[in-house]
Amino acid sequence: MTGLSFGQTIIFTAYHTKMITTLDEIRSALQNCLKAHVPPMQVRKDNPNVFEVAGTKPAMQGRQKVDGFYFASVVPKPKDIRLYFFPIYTHPDSFSLSDDLKKFLKGKSCFHIKKLSDEMTNELVDMVALGAKLYQEDDLI
Repeated sequence: MTGLSFGQTIIFTAYHTKMITTLDEIRSALQNCLKAHVPPMQVRKDNPNVFEVAGTKPAMQGRQKVDGFYFASVVPKPKDIRLYFFPIYTHPDSFSLSDDLKKFLKGKSCFHIKKLSDEMTNELVDMVALGAKLYQEDDLI
């Protein structure tokens, strides 16, 4: 709560943020972050085990030619939802994460998410948008 003083009157304003804690809601929120960029990207997999988004231009990934450069996946696990976000691996210097979001990052590009606040959801939306912009600039999508 913050107090703002106007003369003798003090007004307190509580800031409530919605916290998403059910895995189904977290999965849906993360998938919606990715779906916002279809097109120009494509949904490559959409089943109970994985939701995957990739570019639409043929590309080489390692030694293999693929129908679109991998972008991100949402994968449900028993205790959390995993967001595999490849742009943070390919462009690490382009992303600055809050301390809250850093707590979910395991390894270089995988987030293990057990809860989502409005602020974290907004940060993820911005992160995905930046990743899409970087991939467009690099002609990957």
